[in-house]
Amino acid sequence: MHRLLLPALILFAPAVLAQGPAPEIPFESVPDFLKLPPDIQLGEAAGVAVNSKKHIFVYSRGNSTGPAYGATASQLLEFSPDGKYLREIGKNLYAWSFAHAVRIDKDDNIWAVDKGSDMIIKFNPQGRVVMVFGRKKEASDEGGGPWTHVNPPRPAQNGLFRQPTDVTWDKDGNIFISDGYINSRVAKYDKNGHWVKQWGEHGSAPGEFNTPHSIAADGDGNIYVADRGNRRIQVFDPNGTLLRQITIDVPVPPDAQPWMGERPGPNSAPTMQSGAPWAICITPLPAEYLYAADGFPGRIYKLSLDGKVLGMLGSSGRQLKEFGWIHELACPAENELYAAEILNWRVQKLILHPAK
Repeated sequence: MHRLLLPALILFAPAVLAQGPAPEIPFESVPDFLKLPPDIQLGEAAGVAVNSKKHIFVYSRGNSTGPAYGATASQLLEFSPDGKYLREIGKNLYAWSFAHAVRIDKDDNIWAVDKGSDMIIKFNPQGRVVMVFGRKKEASDEGGGPWTHVNPPRPAQNGLFRQPTDVTWDKDGNIFISDGYINSRVAKYDKNGHWVKQWGEHGSAPGEFNTPHSIAADGDGNIYVADRGNRRIQVFDPNGTLLRQITIDVPVPPDAQPWMGERPGPNSAPTMQSGAPWAICITPLPAEYLYAADGFPGRIYKLSLDGKVLGMLGSSGRQLKEFGWIHELACPAENELYAAEILNWRVQKLILHPAK
């Protein structure tokens, strides 16, 4: 987004401060929900999604091969509504490198976003590849290696990605890809996979991004971007016009502990500060709610679409109902959530019991 437009955007895109105490939402975690075969283990659970039949899809950094650095770490698994293992999708796929997110569109197509290969793959419900976005680096390239952060940032290229993070769709089927750790933008394609436009660049001004880590759309087609490094959620219309910003500023309990390391403070990296959105999802119509998860103190927040915090649940830890870096959320219903955790190598199915 061009900086010359930002002063005008500020007038039309006020920040929504979701501050103050929020009620705790009582909830339960279904024990031993996913039933894995004896020869399959989850690695870091990077993604989780649910289709119209209530099947659960888990994109895990399992199936690792090779050295500790540069291993292939992507495996897409499908489970029945009661958690029974059904199948693996895309075994040994050329795009598999380092899992980041999985999403299901309105037609039950399965979309996997691989941060390591810079690719986004669309599977049909039968598990066959039907559309490909991006291209991974060739193994024969001279000087091939991981992307690096440089200053100034490399200009983004239409149709290519650098460590993409997530994907969503508006009501017309347009495709929006958050891109990501190296690029700082949203890429838009039409429903047939034709490039439309991009918006955003690295920075902290309205409309700019610092690691757009998760993305979701509401029933009107507005696009919600978890701008994790800036500790905010930015909301755009489908054309990329900034509508508002949401920050989650709920007090942290004095006894809250991180999953590992020192307790983050005001001067810690924004990614590890309270309210920094690692994962977001929006419940389907007619009653839409925005759920967001942070890395510390490891909570899930329930918000109205205008940014008001309606409640929260959870904390960091290793037990059921505790979380270790929720990386993706799926929310097929207001009171039914699925949380994919990086550090605890699992997916929890959560049933919420909010006060009436």
